[in-house]
Amino acid sequence: MQASLDIELAGQPVRLLADRAMFWPAQSLLLIADLHLGKGEALRRGGIAVPRGGTRDDLERLQALLAATGARELCVLGDFLHGAGSGGAWQEQWQAWREQHASLPIIVVAGNHDRHLQGCASDWHLDLVAEGLRRGPFELRHVPGDGTGHVIAGHVHPRVRYPGLPGRWPTFWLRTGLTVLPAFSRFTGGVEPVLRAGDRQVACLGGLVAALPPG
Repeated sequence: MQASLDIELAGQPVRLLADRAMFWPAQSLLLIADLHLGKGEALRRGGIAVPRGGTRDDLERLQALLAATGARELCVLGDFLHGAGSGGAWQEQWQAWREQHASLPIIVVAGNHDRHLQGCASDWHLDLVAEGLRRGPFELRHVPGDGTGHVIAGHVHPRVRYPGLPGRWPTFWLRTGLTVLPAFSRFTGGVEPVLRAGDRQVACLGGLVAALPPG
């Protein structure tokens, strides 16, 4: 096990990071999926008792990844938000974080939870784009699907059981032409993907990554 794993996708060296992110060195681009800002507060408003501090924790992890990789650009592969686009302590935390990274370009591929960003993404200092943004050999999406390049997506929140460890762990799910990132937010559930022959998974195990045998 190690803190990251260097692999090649569509002829490009990329790095899978234990904290649920992918780094593309050639473009100095950090990619994450399913940030779900404000999810805890949205659930509490609905009467569900959940712990506080999830947004702060996720933003601190994101800041550490930017510092460690030296990334000059961030891409969120959908579900940047969870719930309303205004109000709550989480928005103040985000705005403070954004001020600290005011020069960082941030692209958000619109996900199913991001409807409240429509028309106000510029107020958040974000570049909101539709599914299928092409960057080199990659097609950046929220929902996995067929593309004209190697698709990198999120949405599924893939998880896997790792031999000798209890529970299910976030995982990168890789198959020919498609890479699905684990949900970045720790405050998410997930599903075990149905594997095809040759599919690979790289599990995120609390600060380490480990490749599982191909499906």
